[in-house]
Amino acid sequence: MKRKLAYAASLLLVACTFTACDMLGGGCQTCQTVSYENGNPIDWGTPAEYCDDDLVTIKTTPPTTINGVTTQWECN
Repeated sequence: MKRKLAYAASLLLVACTFTACDMLGGGCQTCQTVSYENGNPIDWGTPAEYCDDDLVTIKTTPPTTINGVTTQWECN
C-alpha cells in the first residue's frame, strides 16, 4: 500500500513539474504593439513570442501617448 502511495505521489510530482509554468501563470505569449488614435487602431507592430521575465516586463509597461496617439502592448 505504501509503495502505491509513493508511486502516485511521485507521478503527481512529475506531472506538476512539467506544468509548473502554466500553474504559476508563466509560459509564453505572442505580443505586439498597437497604436490607437481616438480609440481606433491605426498601426500594429510585428508579433513576437515573449516568455518569463520579458513577458512580465511587457505586461507591466504602461501605454504611452504622443500627439494623441496611444501605443500599448497587447498579448494573447
